[in-house]
Amino acid sequence: MTEAVTAANYLRKRVYWWLERPDRAATGPWVLELALIALITLNVAAVILETVDSIYDRWGFALNLFESLSLFVFVVEYAARLWVATENPNYKSRASWAVSPIAIIDLLAILPALLYLLFPVDLRLLRTFRMLRLLKLTRYSPALGMLLAVFEEEAGAFFAGFFILMVMLIFAASGAWLAEHEAQPEAFGSIPAAMWWAMATLTTVGYGDVTPVTVAGKIFGAAITVIGIGMAALPAGIIASGLNDQLHRRRSRLEQEFRTALEDGDICEADEADIEAVRKQLGLSRRSAEQIRDRVHAETISAVKRCPTCGQTTIHETKA
Repeated sequence: MTEAVTAANYLRKRVYWWLERPDRAATGPWVLELALIALITLNVAAVILETVDSIYDRWGFALNLFESLSLFVFVVEYAARLWVATENPNYKSRASWAVSPIAIIDLLAILPALLYLLFPVDLRLLRTFRMLRLLKLTRYSPALGMLLAVFEEEAGAFFAGFFILMVMLIFAASGAWLAEHEAQPEAFGSIPAAMWWAMATLTTVGYGDVTPVTVAGKIFGAAITVIGIGMAALPAGIIASGLNDQLHRRRSRLEQEFRTALEDGDICEADEADIEAVRKQLGLSRRSAEQIRDRVHAETISAVKRCPTCGQTTIHETKA
């Protein structure tokens, strides 16, 4: 029994190593990652081609076969990631992994096809939902992963922003209805009907298909347009602030790696490999890494040349 448990634990650790790439310098998991990226890309291309009737009529069998094989791979991948989730220090249990954004994306990638097997519905509609597989690329793109982390961390701020937007939407639609429902009953005959104009105005899209014609409606519409400029900028500000915070933390993490490596006075080849792996994982450019390294190296040399007690320079250059 003990040997079986030990073998299962070893197998789980190996599968985790292959899927999650804790060793970023390993070649095998890197090849598997590229294969999954290629499969996701081909799936998106297949969904697009299936919407062309002439292509689907001729290659429908091959496209359906490719979808079946892809579904099998994605289901196995999801099950494997769920199984090895306990090896990831970021998750306390498989349940905590299952409700994480990246796991939900993996589930959405296979859910439409699984629903079709259980409840036959319009296949063309499900093909559209298969485009959600494109979101799986967030796992393999540091930049997209950073954006996903921002959405996860700033969920409260986004909720507050959208709540304010909904309040303003109802307020704008109500005001437009009061001012315009008699003059334009076909466009502003009810508050729900006026919401189309309110949404287009608050988001500063301004399609122009529906516009106020009364004096009160024009004044109210101008005020809503000015308010809409600030409302449209609110989510952008949250994202920009979150991305800046994420970038700052990732640079601090890489800086700490350099400081740890320089504790013995020099960076060896093993340290270089570890730092390069961390850099790739964090999604930072080589130029940023070199700038951080130069700054840390200069600060380390400066600290060595100063007395830890008085702070005075202890090493002086001799004049010729």
